[in-house]
Amino acid sequence: MLASTFARRGPIARRAAPVVAAEKEILLDCGDGVRLQCFYSSPEHSTGKLAVLLHGWEGSAQSLYILSLAQQLFERGFEVVRLNLRDHGDTHHLNRELFHSCRLPEVVGAVGSLQRLFPGKPLHLVGFSLGGNFMLRVAAQAGEANLNVAKVIAVSPVLDPGETLIALEHGMPGYQLYFVRKWMRSLLKKQAVWPGDYDFRELGRIADLRRMTAELVRRFTEFPSLDDYLNGYSITGGRLARLDVPASIITALDDPIIPAHSLERLARPSCLHLTVTRFGGHCGFLERLAGPSWVERRIVAELDTEREHGEVGSILTSA
Repeated sequence: MLASTFARRGPIARRAAPVVAAEKEILLDCGDGVRLQCFYSSPEHSTGKLAVLLHGWEGSAQSLYILSLAQQLFERGFEVVRLNLRDHGDTHHLNRELFHSCRLPEVVGAVGSLQRLFPGKPLHLVGFSLGGNFMLRVAAQAGEANLNVAKVIAVSPVLDPGETLIALEHGMPGYQLYFVRKWMRSLLKKQAVWPGDYDFRELGRIADLRRMTAELVRRFTEFPSLDDYLNGYSITGGRLARLDVPASIITALDDPIIPAHSLERLARPSCLHLTVTRFGGHCGFLERLAGPSWVERRIVAELDTEREHGEVGSILTSA
């Protein structure tokens, strides 16, 4: 919670001014008529490395953690792409259908579109929370999608969505309501730009994340049940078995919405490296209120050094 506090917004915005000033908006053709928005920033002296950053659910390319990491990479010569998922940021007008977490093909399509725009530049994928879940699934399909992925890093990725939903329901008081309100604001934006397609007034009376999700799954997806939908974007079991690019997962034992025991059910291909810290919360990893977080510095270090294929195992550290 402290990582997203208002007190950090001003300093991060000031530090990130160069990467924002250099940004160019790009609408990516993701196939099947889908368009996703991203912001591309190239430093004056580029190393030729391209980093693609993806936010979490109801975050955006303007989220503090995305801006802060983008600036640090930009300063080190990385070309940086800050990607928005469908219906995140101010993109509700771009696609008629609603966002849901199983829309993997369009994110694979977005990464493929970036590869065509910047040929010859290996892709370094970084995602937070749901964005980390998406990036790991993209990387697992890199071979069949002909994507040149150099590395993927996922911070506090959603592992088992069913377990995450339970954690939200039984976690800190007010936490579930926080997400319900953010989601409802997003749905009302969608209704405002597509008034003939959506009316969420009845849904707005539900203050329960499970019921809201189940109703939207029933009305707007092809999944027969809530459980089928949640399983559709789980990365436990054998979902990551096809990973064959260097991959890192960084997560914390005290994450309030990603239960650590779900880590035991991850496939462990030889290219996957797991770092589990005692503290860090959900995408927080804050050592002090000012300055970059521990996990941001860790990501920059990993992308600078880029471990070789074959480094495996788990590390338990204090953060």
